[in-house]
Amino acid sequence: MAVISFHPPFLGVRLMRSRHVMVAATLLLSAACMNDSSPTRPQPTQAAVDSVTTAPCEFRAVKGEPPSWARTGFTPGVEMHYASSSRGDMLAILFGYPLYSPPLPDRGNKILWRSRAPLIPSEPLRIEARLNGVGAPTRITVEGGPGPSAVDLPSPGCWRLDLAWSSHTDSIDLEFVSR
Repeated sequence: MAVISFHPPFLGVRLMRSRHVMVAATLLLSAACMNDSSPTRPQPTQAAVDSVTTAPCEFRAVKGEPPSWARTGFTPGVEMHYASSSRGDMLAILFGYPLYSPPLPDRGNKILWRSRAPLIPSEPLRIEARLNGVGAPTRITVEGGPGPSAVDLPSPGCWRLDLAWSSHTDSIDLEFVSR
């Protein structure tokens, strides 16, 4: 017995038309979404921008033994002041605690930077420090990468330090007090 299939001739035409309609609708919708003639979005006020950029100071000095990854070269059990970066990839061991601005004449603001992230030899640690996280940066370069440094900043307050080293970035807040 032979099987005869029946396809009304108009069914194929309807399917083709509905596909064309769907493609056209998709293209029109895409174009409408990308159209720049939509009303402009309201711009944030300066107060709103300031509230975002002047985040509260997150400086927290800890007195104790640093994490195990940062202890190389230290006697076990030795306590010191240190602060961790936002992501925890950098540790600032604060030999000059508290940090002063201007620095004390008989003691500098010595910071030993320790990186948990892998280092590229000879790559510098670049620091951009901004008072309260805003304004023009004070730039400091620690040649040879994370290690010993003197960090002197122009005024007391909470400084946000944006750190860049060996293709890594992080930030840390450090508090400098007046003398």
